[in-house]
Amino acid sequence: MNNPITIAVDAMGGDNSPNKVIQGISLHLSKSSNVSYIIFGKQDLILPLLNKYNISNNKYELIHTDNYVEAEDSALTAAKRGKNTSLWLSIESLKNDKADAIVSAGNTGALFLISKLNLKMIEKIDKPALSALWPSKKNMNVVLDLGANIECNSKNLIDFSIMGSALLKALFVNEKPKVALLNIGSEELKGNAVIKETYQVLNENKNKLFDFMGFIEGNNIMDGDVNVIVSDGFTGNIALKTAEGTSNFITSELKKAFTSSFIGKLSSLLNYNNLKKFKDKLDPRLYNGAILLGLDKPVIKSHGSTDSIGFANSLKVCEQIIRGKLINQIKDNIN
Repeated sequence: MNNPITIAVDAMGGDNSPNKVIQGISLHLSKSSNVSYIIFGKQDLILPLLNKYNISNNKYELIHTDNYVEAEDSALTAAKRGKNTSLWLSIESLKNDKADAIVSAGNTGALFLISKLNLKMIEKIDKPALSALWPSKKNMNVVLDLGANIECNSKNLIDFSIMGSALLKALFVNEKPKVALLNIGSEELKGNAVIKETYQVLNENKNKLFDFMGFIEGNNIMDGDVNVIVSDGFTGNIALKTAEGTSNFITSELKKAFTSSFIGKLSSLLNYNNLKKFKDKLDPRLYNGAILLGLDKPVIKSHGSTDSIGFANSLKVCEQIIRGKLINQIKDNIN
């Protein structure tokens, strides 16, 4: 039987909260065992939802606060709102070991800053990195950094390789991490000085946790030949947004093509199962849950615009990395 875990939840962050958050908890509970939640937010809004979605009162503790971080707040403004916002209190519960991890769909900058103010970095890691799951032809990729650090040195990228590999192992126990550096070419001489230096170090100093596969270009990210893709936050964020935009474009154009005429509608009916598989493969809700790696406690960012299904998936990711002992795996392998 699974050991009991507790997840701290900022119920007030993101679009359509707290409804999507509480419904997401209900969905997660239906597929998980030995999980409980500490929920932070407005009691008068949250309590009716807990009743609506039939969440047993032995599965949660509700901490009331009237204050929460607004979507338009800067990170500094969010921190200045004080220590009684739902986001601050949820992170503080993690700091005080009342929870095993924290999940929020709220303001990304605020989550980063308040997490760094409350939590310690893992020893020997200089910078945290934002990591997320991407689909590939074979399974799933871990990609980092996705925006936490605009500039990185070679040590940061090496640390990201270890943290990303530890995340993959925590999520997919039987997978062997295969690390590649995102670059403008696959040849050893391509790229800037930092990425060349990182290549040299990773190529010459083998790590027991992962196999180093060299460089990878953006058009090969989803081929599945590697499963941990490392870059600085500037490059990674552009790659992420490009992939998201392309996915949205393809799904919207397909929908338009299959609903604009009788032939299109007939084709969609005949190919319903294949189209559903294709749509599910590109559904961002199924990969929701970015992880801020490098801190000594797990911090998970759910996409602000996701729905209850997406939020439930971020809770699933949260549960997996706790049970997979992500933080210990990073500590055991960091140089």
